[in-house]
Amino acid sequence: MEQHTAYIGIGSNIGDRFNHLQEALHRLSALEEITVSAASRIYETEPVGEEEQNRFYNGVILVSTTLEPEELRLRCKTIEQELGRPEIYRRWSPRVIDLDLLLYDDSTISTETLSIPHPELHRRKFVLVPLLDTGNPMHPVMKKKASELLASCPDPSVPIRIQNQLNIKKGRP
Repeated sequence: MEQHTAYIGIGSNIGDRFNHLQEALHRLSALEEITVSAASRIYETEPVGEEEQNRFYNGVILVSTTLEPEELRLRCKTIEQELGRPEIYRRWSPRVIDLDLLLYDDSTISTETLSIPHPELHRRKFVLVPLLDTGNPMHPVMKKKASELLASCPDPSVPIRIQNQLNIKKGRP
């Protein structure tokens, strides 16, 4: 089966934020069709949209997978629900865990349930800064590297790197 490269944004702002990120990473790495290649540092960031909520912990996970994009999205949604995120939620609301498919190879996909590249990727430092920890991928539509997108990013926020580092391990949770 063909291997694909995907970047997954990961975030939490409810409860033990770091532990939620670690558990999501562990569950992703336990999937047979996914190999976690790298995990960014974790950054504390301001919420977007509804600002009366806790700060987020955000990062990016680089994976190699045989899953097609929609199936990978569904696996991420399953992990979110297993960790306590409701199936239906308000946009920008607080969340135990958020897994967003940011990039998938050099694909561009636009369906009712999936947009690749993630439509807000180039406008969010909380995505671009950790993305650069895992590589410097090319945005398939804008034809710019992540470092170039960060240099021109309109987001005024300042992601703060936390001390803890995610642990990549293979196996069942």
